[in-house]
Amino acid sequence: MHWIYLVFAILFEVAGTTSMKFSNGFDKLLPSILMAVFYILSLGSLTLALKKLDVSIAYAIWSGLGTTLIAILGIVLFKETFNTFKVISVILIILGVVGLNLSNTKI
Repeated sequence: MHWIYLVFAILFEVAGTTSMKFSNGFDKLLPSILMAVFYILSLGSLTLALKKLDVSIAYAIWSGLGTTLIAILGIVLFKETFNTFKVISVILIILGVVGLNLSNTKI
């Protein structure tokens, strides 16, 4: 169940960050409210995931996958630039998350 909480934490964080962009700097009420709700749900879910997961692993997955998903959404939804440097940077984030997970296994 703790991995499910972590997945929800990531999805809520991505929804919160997307709502932040749609809020236009708190100019739009509904996205501003949704941003707060999604971040509260994200942190609540992350807290529940941390009952069983190591904080270093859970936080790396939460922030790394959240960053990756937001980068993809930025390109798709908000027409942000897409270049080789951005792709390599996102790949490095993913590799870092994988590396942290592998460091937790016995070789």
